Amino acid sequence: MAGEEGLRRLRSRRFWLTTFLVALLVYAAFAALAFAFQARLIFPGTSAAPVLPAGTRPLEIRAPGADLRGVLIPAAEPAQGAPLILSFAGNATNGAAAALYVHDLYPTADVIGFHYRGYRPSSGKTDAASLCADSLLIHDFAAHRFPGRPMVAIGFSIGSGVASYLASHRPLAGLILVTPFDSLEKVAADRMKWLPVRWLFRNPMISAEWLRGTTLPVAVIAGGSDDLVRPARTDALRRAIPHLVYDRTIAGADHNDIYDKAAFRHAMREALAAVTAARKP
Repeated sequence: MAGEEGLRRLRSRRFWLTTFLVALLVYAAFAALAFAFQARLIFPGTSAAPVLPAGTRPLEIRAPGADLRGVLIPAAEPAQGAPLILSFAGNATNGAAAALYVHDLYPTADVIGFHYRGYRPSSGKTDAASLCADSLLIHDFAAHRFPGRPMVAIGFSIGSGVASYLASHRPLAGLILVTPFDSLEKVAADRMKWLPVRWLFRNPMISAEWLRGTTLPVAVIAGGSDDLVRPARTDALRRAIPHLVYDRTIAGADHNDIYDKAAFRHAMREALAAVTAARKP
């Protein structure tokens, strides 16, 4: 009997050890997949291209390792002194569609928007560092094409990280950030608490650090029910911005449906007015 009891205990230990090892291997496999396919998860590609207004002009920039393609949508109602707007789309949004949305919000302004590298029709391989570096090329291209024009950058979701990087490296008249975050790594860690994100993450966007030393006027618009970029991430960004001239949270709006809210469109117009007024002597 004692021998049978010992055998049962041995089998039980082997069972639990095997179960633990299988679970560990499954966990390691998930972590490896998250590491290997991280860029594809963060940058899934574009939505369908929109029908653009008459007069829209195609743009192209030759960047290291990529051809960047974009659009210039001229103002429908040109106004003297209106800024040139640089639009940076969300991670699953067509760059031209985001520019068209901005054009509809601000019909008196010229709008430039590019497709991120790796997002057709742009070529190249997508990663956070390349998108940030490309933002400088886009700014410099726009500054050469429209010398002396004040520029306001608008970043939507992950585009808020790109626009924040640009603001820390080039002179802008203002910055509008929609559903923004302090750190993309921390957004990922909030979403995937079961993974060691700190060791796996290879696409950092540290918006709070980039903006901490800037003096340009910044507007922040967030969704009150955003479950992707959680309030703590946007709150940390707010605290890091030295010159926050407009701050609005749209009640009941989540990360994706915020764009359909009338209150959001109103807030966007107020935000541009606020950053524009703040830069005047």
